[in-house]
Amino acid sequence: MRRNCALTPKQLLKFYIVLVCLSLTVATGFFLAGVWVIPIFTALELCAVTLGFLIYCRHALDCETIEIDDKRLLVKKFIGYKETVYELNTQWAKIELPSEGSKFFHISQSSLRIELGQFLRPEQQIPLIAAVRAYLG
Repeated sequence: MRRNCALTPKQLLKFYIVLVCLSLTVATGFFLAGVWVIPIFTALELCAVTLGFLIYCRHALDCETIEIDDKRLLVKKFIGYKETVYELNTQWAKIELPSEGSKFFHISQSSLRIELGQFLRPEQQIPLIAAVRAYLG
């Protein structure tokens, strides 16, 4: 399950380079014409755009993965460059449907409860839950 992002970080970098070059070209032109205020606002604009793109890139690769191998259920969550891996036993794990109004479902085993499904539309959750439930004991 992956976040739905329009641009990959590589595509965003290419766009960012073109944007910076264009902005600096325009700012340089105004500076050479004697309008010194434009480069200041261009620098502020590029700082704001850079911050926004960094935040976007931080979460563009977020994903949740469920792997089932015999009696082992492996759940991986990669959110904001932090990967968390949970290993559960398929015989003991339970999957819980999302509560009313919630977009998350849970996989639990004893005291461990993992929240999943933040990148899925509600109509995609039920088939996924059914497919995973078929492997659980």
